[in-house]
Amino acid sequence: MPTFFDTIKKSFVDVPVDAANGNAIKTSDFLEASESLTTLFDVLGSAAFKPVKSDMNGNIKKIRDRQNEKPAESDNLQDLVRNEIKEKKHTASEGLLWLTRGLDFTAQAIRTNVSNPSQELAESFRAAYGNTLKPHHSFVVKPIFSAAMSATPYRKDFYAKLGDDQAQVAQQLEAWLAALERIVSIIKQFQETKEAKW
Repeated sequence: MPTFFDTIKKSFVDVPVDAANGNAIKTSDFLEASESLTTLFDVLGSAAFKPVKSDMNGNIKKIRDRQNEKPAESDNLQDLVRNEIKEKKHTASEGLLWLTRGLDFTAQAIRTNVSNPSQELAESFRAAYGNTLKPHHSFVVKPIFSAAMSATPYRKDFYAKLGDDQAQVAQQLEAWLAALERIVSIIKQFQETKEAKW
């Protein structure tokens, strides 16, 4: 039986990172992997996650629009940001900032949950939200996201939905999560640099 990770279009494991070129992250693969990640919110199953998913997809679209507009300058995420900022624009760069926060939130929530086998998802997601998105959210948005955190399924139900073979799920989840964490870390480091500021 296929697991959730067998059904997604692209895993973060398969996103090329060019270590020889400042850890450049291939834009197309990154966007496909990010889109695949948003389907995880469907597995979480609650309508409360719709705004989270829609927010991430909106940011993916901003980056993809820029890539489609200037493909030669957008092969990797870092060049896309540098070239956009040179033009005194920052729509896609800001999209990447918010998308990275969303990816970081997801990675931290799942990592906390995997590392604490007795912890329910709601607790892991709430802690991750406090560390990542909450400080940047307005008082209007916070309750929407808080509702989503409280609507997470029971831990056992969530992992069961990821696949029947739990040993295989655990192995694939770990590989996907480690790759996601690495990419988030590279993007966050880049976003701290002067050339990524607008």
